[in-house]
Amino acid sequence: MTTQSPLTVGATFSFRKTMTVAEQAMFTGISGNLGPLYVDARAAEKAGAMGMVSFELAVSALATTCLNRLGGPDRRIGSIELSFLAPVIIGQSVQASAEIAAIEGDDAICKVSCINSGTGEEIISGAARLVPFAARG
Repeated sequence: MTTQSPLTVGATFSFRKTMTVAEQAMFTGISGNLGPLYVDARAAEKAGAMGMVSFELAVSALATTCLNRLGGPDRRIGSIELSFLAPVIIGQSVQASAEIAAIEGDDAICKVSCINSGTGEEIISGAARLVPFAARG
């Protein structure tokens, strides 16, 4: 029998990172997404961006770091709902954070947010449910 890591309402974790060209290239390889906003600086600028746009899912992955730290080694993301409020340009920094808002049995209901560190603008908001990890055969 495994003992679950303790959960505490109000617990928070934050993580800050600059989105880089190298990581954009790696995510392009992983996802196969060749959308011009993400891989072509000229096309992005023509569309009105200040440069290539970071993949929304790469930016939101920073929030999963926060969720992992809150849930501990024996929980995983059971569900996540995110709203992408504004783009992040390659070279900008993002402050991701998560907070345990409620506990339902062994699950943690979390608030998720990502802020553009340079402008203070919220770029992602949402919620996630952390559930106990259950190995399947």
